[in-house]
Amino acid sequence: MTIRVLLTDDHEVVRAGYTRLLESTSDIDVIAEACSGEEACTSFFECRPDVLIMDLNMPGMGGLEACRRIIARDPKANILVFSVHENEVMLERALDTGIKGYVTKRSASRVMIHAVRKVAAGDVYVCEEMMSHLVGQRKSVDGGRLKDLTPREFEVFRLLADSKSVNEIAGILNISPKTVGHHMTHIKEKLNISNIAELTHLAIRLGITSA
Repeated sequence: MTIRVLLTDDHEVVRAGYTRLLESTSDIDVIAEACSGEEACTSFFECRPDVLIMDLNMPGMGGLEACRRIIARDPKANILVFSVHENEVMLERALDTGIKGYVTKRSASRVMIHAVRKVAAGDVYVCEEMMSHLVGQRKSVDGGRLKDLTPREFEVFRLLADSKSVNEIAGILNISPKTVGHHMTHIKEKLNISNIAELTHLAIRLGITSA
């Protein structure tokens, strides 16, 4: 049986490369592509793929929020994250949404193919590079500070660290600017920070953003 894949990444060259890789097999077919979290949400429910491959770092909504929304509507969705992030925080946050797999972008080609097959079969797959984060104890004091953030607060945290304004975040997450403000207050209280600069520095230390 052919595994039908929806591939999401904001870089056309990356999508083209992974499409060639996956379609070099006899049992995987890339039936659609998306370049944003918003487009992935729409395309998923239009084409109902067996596996959705989702990048995390994309403009706008981003991969984590897209995963959360899709799984909220379809808890059986088979989502495989592939990301440049190789840290415990992003892995835990992704797994908390209910995704089935996590592969880093530096994983070997055969790993991606194997992961797609495992996730399509309903299994959970985490690549070797991330296993130490999955089975190890939390060592980072900074990372531990994020444990108290709700999924929505974490998404606001990520967007603030990505230099998004309150109004931009409200539009991306489809909530009011006032609600974003409430989330910001809670985030600052939980993380014991007083301004966006401190928030951004924390995100950089944790590898959640690079700027």
